[in-house]
Amino acid sequence: MIAPHGGELIDRRAPEGERDDLLQRAEGLARVTLGPRALSDLEMISTGVFSPLTGFMTRADYDSVVETMHLENGLVWSLPITLSVDDAEAEPINEGDEVALADGEGRVLATMVVEDKYSYDKEREAREVFGTTNDEHPGVAAVYRQKDTLIGGEVTLLVDDPNPKPFPQYHYEPRELRKVFAEKGWKRVVGFQTRNPVHRSHEYIQKSALEIVDGLLLNPLVGETRAEDIPADVRMRSYEVILDKYYPKDRTLLGVFPAAMRYGGPREAIFHAVCRKNYGCTHFIVGRDHAGPGKDSKGNPFYGDYDAQHIFDEFEDGEIGLTPLFFEHSFFCLTCQGMGTTKTCPHDKENHVFVSGTKVREMLSNGEYPPPEFSRPEVIEVLMEGQKTA
Repeated sequence: MIAPHGGELIDRRAPEGERDDLLQRAEGLARVTLGPRALSDLEMISTGVFSPLTGFMTRADYDSVVETMHLENGLVWSLPITLSVDDAEAEPINEGDEVALADGEGRVLATMVVEDKYSYDKEREAREVFGTTNDEHPGVAAVYRQKDTLIGGEVTLLVDDPNPKPFPQYHYEPRELRKVFAEKGWKRVVGFQTRNPVHRSHEYIQKSALEIVDGLLLNPLVGETRAEDIPADVRMRSYEVILDKYYPKDRTLLGVFPAAMRYGGPREAIFHAVCRKNYGCTHFIVGRDHAGPGKDSKGNPFYGDYDAQHIFDEFEDGEIGLTPLFFEHSFFCLTCQGMGTTKTCPHDKENHVFVSGTKVREMLSNGEYPPPEFSRPEVIEVLMEGQKTA
């Protein structure tokens, strides 16, 4: 099976027999409250999804990632994973201190040894990571909302459930998922990242990829997303119905990705690939405008359609460690009477049916059924029902 990123699957959970004593001691420590994204990051660090990270980034790693898309040790990593604190929280914290990490209700979840406390330039991070300082970009807006000081250091998780698990039957930690792949005899596994229902274009590229591997991991992101995105519970029902009726059950697996969405386009494509490598995937699908937030208020796209594919060319062979699979924008051709891309279909655009996610959300909100060329009827029914109960 493919090795984790950095060669070792990180596990930052305290031994069960020691947790009660550690939790009791943590109650007396200075406390830092985590928001939804930091809660998700804590879980992903502690269970190995973010291997080789063992905690929130120190200045050296932060600066290196922002500037070069590599950790200080030279390993590929494309997005900052940081913990911000306000002035009141930061003032009593010194390097070398141990602090308690708690959720919004005050429950202590973990401890962190503070290796670094540092200021940072939010505009620089936005410009380098997201390619823009425009706060209409949701990732940029999230950076601007962060507090003004970052603290970094190794974490120790003290509880089993630091973050709510809304879909526990589909929740796998990397070790668990790797075990499932091994039991199924899957040596070559392709991962697919999504925050949308599976449309006909998704189905086309997933099944194309499935032709060259042993199994498909449909790995929808269920962490923090924008309000305008389709809710995770509706999306999960849509995944269940399409997998049940249109995919081979012995070659597909549905498992959630509990990370927060950064909308980082090209850089997030690299990040998503590395995380799926830690889950045990050997291949990763990168389609049109991967992890992009769409357009600004003037109608200008934040990223080019295939920028998230081109960024892989910036790394040396073997640096990322899994195989990206690049697909062009697919569509339903009325003449071919099937799915295709410009590589496989000879017909003009007038024959191509493409419905954007934005257009679909508009149709759903107006009570209109998207065309069957957009998605399977069972999926459309789920989306319509979800719209009625929203």
